[in-house]
Amino acid sequence: MKNFQKRETFIPYNLPDLTEAEIREVEETLKSLWVAKGPRTVKFEQEFAGYLGAKHAIAMNSCTAALHVALLSAGIGPGDEVITTPMTFASTANTIIHCGATPVFADIDYSTGCIDPDEIEKKVTKKTKAVVPVHYSGQVCDLDRIYEIADKYGLFVSEDAAHAFESRYKGRLIGNGLKGAASYSFYATKNLTTGEGGMLVTDDDEIDAKARIWAGQGMSRNAWNRYAKGGTWQYDICEPGFKYNMFDIQAALGLIQLSRIQEMQAKRIAIAEKYQREFSKIDAVEPPLVPDYATHSWHLYVLRIVPDKLTIDRDRFIVELNERNVGTSVHFIPVTNMSAYTGRFGFQKGDFPNTEKHFERIISLPLYPTLSDEQSDYVVEAVRNIVETYHK
Repeated sequence: MKNFQKRETFIPYNLPDLTEAEIREVEETLKSLWVAKGPRTVKFEQEFAGYLGAKHAIAMNSCTAALHVALLSAGIGPGDEVITTPMTFASTANTIIHCGATPVFADIDYSTGCIDPDEIEKKVTKKTKAVVPVHYSGQVCDLDRIYEIADKYGLFVSEDAAHAFESRYKGRLIGNGLKGAASYSFYATKNLTTGEGGMLVTDDDEIDAKARIWAGQGMSRNAWNRYAKGGTWQYDICEPGFKYNMFDIQAALGLIQLSRIQEMQAKRIAIAEKYQREFSKIDAVEPPLVPDYATHSWHLYVLRIVPDKLTIDRDRFIVELNERNVGTSVHFIPVTNMSAYTGRFGFQKGDFPNTEKHFERIISLPLYPTLSDEQSDYVVEAVRNIVETYHK
């Protein structure tokens, strides 16, 4: 067994990458006295859409808001069914319920962790109106097959791209060439952060127009500018909308982060490539599989243990990493395990076998631009040491 030297300080699971440039831009925003939705938010929308090659981008206070508004703008409501994956954060499914619709869960493809298109098609009924595929961890769903099913049954596709900024499908950035909509997250741990925040992207003029109304308290377009010179105090409430807009302090962070994304992404890729290379040499763990059609954003690095090779389970493996000063997380506890959903829908063990198998094995390891070479090397050695200690 190789000699392992425990480090003295803890490696956090995640840290945002913020520089003096972000601090200066926020300071300038505060000095401008325009701290609510204003010109920086509009500029961020334009630059984000331009970066992806999308027609429209609507900045919001979260990806949850974007997911909700995407469905509302497509007319999803009571009596409708929307198919999604259990391997996601609860907001993906919660927003379906918030529309008055019913979430229907389709099992994942174990090889990728993403929703299985064959399972989607099995769940389609006359009530099905939409599909919300999740680009899990930055891995990309099989979009050709998903859109083939959507076209066959006339379904709206709202891509949950919370993890997928910088992900590509067959060389095309997620959000480029959309038939429906895509929703992004700018939470503190994401590849691009505004602290909290999100973006809805679409090429559909009608979805864009409706989304701006739903996200802005139902007010008619451009009411945000009503206090500026040349603005008008007159507006209409077109829908009973929501207070979902982004504001300029967030957008200030977003603009600088967007300008730095290639630099930050290069660091993520280098760490992920190291992990892929080193973990492929260890028989008791499974590094993520990246299909030929996908470019992974490496928002998360989700390692799976191989229980048959170890005398400990995933939960104990996490404890061992923590004792070696390595922070981790688990993405995700399936939505169908949550009491709000088991109580409402009566889900039981065995309903989603691939999701359950995946969940029991996964550990999210540290992966972020400010993680040093020494730290990422140590993460690899910590995993190797645990495997050597508890290998059957």
